[in-house]
Amino acid sequence: MAFAEHEVLIRCDAMTVYTFLLDGMNLPQWRMGIRSISLMSGAAGTKGAVYRQTCTGRSGRTIRADFEITQARPGAEIQFRVISGPSQHSGGYYLSTEPAGTRVRFALEYQPKGLLGLMNTGIQRTIKAEVSQLARLKDVLEVRTAA
Repeated sequence: MAFAEHEVLIRCDAMTVYTFLLDGMNLPQWRMGIRSISLMSGAAGTKGAVYRQTCTGRSGRTIRADFEITQARPGAEIQFRVISGPSQHSGGYYLSTEPAGTRVRFALEYQPKGLLGLMNTGIQRTIKAEVSQLARLKDVLEVRTAA
């Protein structure tokens, strides 16, 4: 199994951060490699919503990485699972209020099957890079709320 997490303190209230993260259409603003995203089914930003997403994969290929929101607790937690593509991982955003803002933890977990289990080092490096993009979310939200 591969697991990675990263956290940042964002100088915004928890509901502002939560609302932004819950809308899958905001992902390209802070996650690199997303080529397109659209709501495929369900109500936007609710448990059960499914988003169709294409991303830049290895060697620049386009890959599908559709995901479903599996848990949504206002101001506190959003969980999801990838339902298509080569890497069907799960993860979540976990928010906690602090005097200086909102602490956000982004965690990803991937349980490779078959021969992919032999590539654990590469997979670990990839998901670590994914969660570290949380620093970009901090920049986006703090600039947005300052304006």
